[in-house]
Amino acid sequence: MFLVFSALSTALVVSFCAYVASILIPFLRRPTQPPGDAADFDWHIFVPCRDEEAVIETTMGRLRETFPDAHVWVIDDDSDDATGRLVAERTVCDPHVHLVQRRRPDARTGKGDALNAAYAALDEYLPADTDRSAVIVCVVDADGELAPNALAQVAGRDVFADPKVGAAQITVWMKNRNDRNPLPHRGRFVNLCARYLIRMQDIEFRTMIAAMQSLRERTRTVGLGGNGQFTRLSTLDEIEHRYGEPWHGSLLEDYELGVHVLLAGYENRHVHDTHVSQEALVNFRRFTTQRTRWSQGNIQCARYIKDIVMSRHFDNVGVLESSYYLVLPFIQVVGFITWIFLLAATVVGFAQVPDAAGHWLVANWAALPMLLVFGIGPFFIWGPIYRRQCEPDRPFWAGILWGIGMWLFVFYLYVSLSRAFFRVITGRNGWAKTRRNAEMHSIGVVAKEA
Repeated sequence: MFLVFSALSTALVVSFCAYVASILIPFLRRPTQPPGDAADFDWHIFVPCRDEEAVIETTMGRLRETFPDAHVWVIDDDSDDATGRLVAERTVCDPHVHLVQRRRPDARTGKGDALNAAYAALDEYLPADTDRSAVIVCVVDADGELAPNALAQVAGRDVFADPKVGAAQITVWMKNRNDRNPLPHRGRFVNLCARYLIRMQDIEFRTMIAAMQSLRERTRTVGLGGNGQFTRLSTLDEIEHRYGEPWHGSLLEDYELGVHVLLAGYENRHVHDTHVSQEALVNFRRFTTQRTRWSQGNIQCARYIKDIVMSRHFDNVGVLESSYYLVLPFIQVVGFITWIFLLAATVVGFAQVPDAAGHWLVANWAALPMLLVFGIGPFFIWGPIYRRQCEPDRPFWAGILWGIGMWLFVFYLYVSLSRAFFRVITGRNGWAKTRRNAEMHSIGVVAKEA
């Protein structure tokens, strides 16, 4: 049994290292994407909200100032706070701001349903003779900050200027990555931990996730995210015609939409030369809650593997990449169980045989560098890459520390995956709204489990 688990462990490590190499090379070689003319399209920005009074005024003002020709559609998902009132007040003096008001029992049924409500409102708002292929819908979180060049970049010849492109996703940055005191009412150690968590999220999105998207550019399987997601309205129309509505019930409704775009015969693009900034979470409990939801959504989307395999719009490489991503939570659980078994068996073996640990080290010392390379290297490498590409003014040793931190950071997966599979097994599929950092000291319940 020990040999079986050892062989399985080796296979998992080798396959993962091969995957890291396959995303790293296209990421480092990615070309610059030329901008286009944003005036060639009509822009409508959807902002789903649930208890967002802490940030929504700032977000509306920033979007309207940065993109004066764009329309902002705020979906209030029956907030308990003043979100709806604040948006309604803005609509009185600004015709480019629209409130989509949802009420229970129809509200709080998921982010996808909220976005579908905005889609219906936009459909009613637009004239019948609108060229819907020239209308672009963007989804931004309530605390999101689109870079000033965002619309121009996604209007480029490689993105929406290409009629084959149905959707695009831009890179995500953490806007509080340089906050030295993210928790002003707490001590130094707590703030150190918060700064670490913030920085790791920034590294994750700007290197690891962006690199995955670079590979997907090659395989034509780019995924969409929940923040900084752009979709052509005519593509949403096609998805509604085929599947009943644009967004669906998965807890990873953004990636699900991207799959539907591809199944409908359109292409997705990832745009790394612009970004949307969002607030990184500073509390590990809220962070794991968020990632549990994402993991569970990934598990739910595994049901699309059959459709992907059977689709004529996915080639062999695209099927392989998409299927690997969708089964990854299951592979990670198998790996977790395998390594727990091997660790336990090794500890028991050392305990039963005197000096066994010393003899093992003498006999296998040459394997230790390999352990570092294959066990830590695939995570560590993103620290130096991040320093070079994103923080070139930081010293060399900062990249080393960030690399070590990234290796430790990924252990959160075992927490979020365990919770996600438990929720799947127990039939819990509710949408928990993640509390903003500005709501840390709010009175009353903010984040709710639907």
